[in-house]
Amino acid sequence: MKKSLLIVLVVIIIILVIPIMFLAGSYNDLVSLDEQVNGSWAQVENQLKRRADLIPNLVETVKGFADQEKEVLIGVTEARSKVMKADSPEEFADANNQLTNALQGLNVVVERYPELKSNQNFIQLQDELAGTENRIAVARKDYNESAKILNSKIRRFPTNIVAGIFGIDKREYFEVSEEDQEVPDVEFE
Repeated sequence: MKKSLLIVLVVIIIILVIPIMFLAGSYNDLVSLDEQVNGSWAQVENQLKRRADLIPNLVETVKGFADQEKEVLIGVTEARSKVMKADSPEEFADANNQLTNALQGLNVVVERYPELKSNQNFIQLQDELAGTENRIAVARKDYNESAKILNSKIRRFPTNIVAGIFGIDKREYFEVSEEDQEVPDVEFE
């Protein structure tokens, strides 16, 4: 009698423990992936803000040579402001596209002022901006890759049930328009 009671008790414990262990393992995996996405997104934000922080110096340098090009300079400043206020991957992508377009307009202005292209401060800013563009591209790729892994995990059965229970949602990708797929030309020369 004692032996059969012990067997029933062990079976009940096994039936309860296996689902709990599965639930805990799935939850821990999802939390790790979610944190990886958060970390990757923080890198994207850091690089976009770094880029935005370079813009005032660039605008001031250009302004010193081409003050009559206020419309273009205001466009760049407004686009920078939108990047600084963006809060989601979609908002950052839109603001980033606008800033890239504004910088291309600035490129046209720079072509009109050869003395600006040879200014040492301008050359240094151009190099920093080009390096930042590359960092943005790498950070964006890393973020999208980590979001893809999390989103794939969330869509799979039975992990989708665990994600639903704990409120872990799919992440937006940081998508850029086709024209912005490549690193923009900031070579002002």
